[in-house]
Amino acid sequence: MMARLSREHFVDLRPLTTSPAFARMWAGSTLSGLGGQLTLVAVMLQMYALTGDTFAVSMIAVAGLVPMILAGLYGGMLADAFDRRAVALLAASVTFASTFVLAVLTWGGWETQWWLYALSIVNAAANSIVMTARMAIVPRLLPVTLLPAASALNGIAFGLMVMAGPALAGVLVATTGYAWTYTIDVVLMTSLFLGLWTLPSIRPEGTTVRPGLESLRDGWRFLRRASNIRAQYLMDITAMTFGQPLTLFPAIGAVLLGGGAITTGVLTAAVAAGTLLSSLFSGPIGRVRHHGLGIERAVIAYGAAIAAFGLVLVAANAGWFAPPRADANIALICAAAVLLACSGAADNISSIYRNTMMQSAVPDVMRGRLQGIFVVVVAGGPRVGALYAGALATFTTLWFPPLLGGLIVIALVATLARLHPRFRAYDALNPQP
Repeated sequence: MMARLSREHFVDLRPLTTSPAFARMWAGSTLSGLGGQLTLVAVMLQMYALTGDTFAVSMIAVAGLVPMILAGLYGGMLADAFDRRAVALLAASVTFASTFVLAVLTWGGWETQWWLYALSIVNAAANSIVMTARMAIVPRLLPVTLLPAASALNGIAFGLMVMAGPALAGVLVATTGYAWTYTIDVVLMTSLFLGLWTLPSIRPEGTTVRPGLESLRDGWRFLRRASNIRAQYLMDITAMTFGQPLTLFPAIGAVLLGGGAITTGVLTAAVAAGTLLSSLFSGPIGRVRHHGLGIERAVIAYGAAIAAFGLVLVAANAGWFAPPRADANIALICAAAVLLACSGAADNISSIYRNTMMQSAVPDVMRGRLQGIFVVVVAGGPRVGALYAGALATFTTLWFPPLLGGLIVIALVATLARLHPRFRAYDALNPQP
């Protein structure tokens, strides 16, 4: 009995055994994602080293926002018109090339803040298309009943790569420099091609529309009727806009909590640790039918964790729990890491429900375009959040954006849920967009 209960609480691994194609794509995406995290953190640290300006770091994310949005929307139209495998491979090639150029520039000592901005923009746009095509592929590889488990496995992959990637990036940057960090990403990215290359051809089912204004209008008309999908978009945008302090981590590690690049890696990895643990014990999550209610509660918990993280930074600013002559406030770093882990767990639970709702309630012929919008929301929200956090911290102090933002998330999401009773009543056994 105890063994059965234990198995029920752990993640469902059947997607990996049911579909070898999904397993290969999952493994390739995990390894390449690990390399991507190395580059993401290294670029932030390098920009901060070049400029000493938190706002300049936040602009790395903001600069790629519009290109990423346009690429996500156009990538969704491509995925609904052509072979989704070919679309993903072409976009992955662009990502590989931009990372390779970044490594070459850094080895030669030619890197500047403008090169960092330009290549980050290219990476953001290409990755947006890769994510859109890949997410639209998953429901074609697995039965509907295994989609929550697939989302949980993706949470494990994300947790592993984001937990190990930033921590490793901090160590690599501190010990070997930026060039080696980017080079390792180039090597790891080759695994993404293997995962995508071995997929079968996957063309959209139903009547397709060529990319263009008519295709975009068609997707928009569908979204206007899909109140449940709209509600989850709004909740996620709220959480990521006001509750995403990632861009502040370099400055927090340098001037508030202490510890520099190592602390930056620890804080970023803590979010991923929460994601990983919640995915490992995601068995009960897959048995919940009311996904809308689950999203609401998870996002409110996320806001509460971010607000509490802001309070920890208030304590650090006041000099609490700091032993004399210490470079790093270990006690508050640990407290901050625990709260960020809670935020990662809450966000991942919300993500499992949101992904499942998207993949089961949206018809295949429309899935690429809606996944494109979904990717824009998921990836674009944190970039808007980077602008919010970076700008507000510039004019106030480092602890204010997460404290205020967490409280805003709680208030807005509770209001949105009350305004969308159909969303709260969403039933996974009868998925309606």
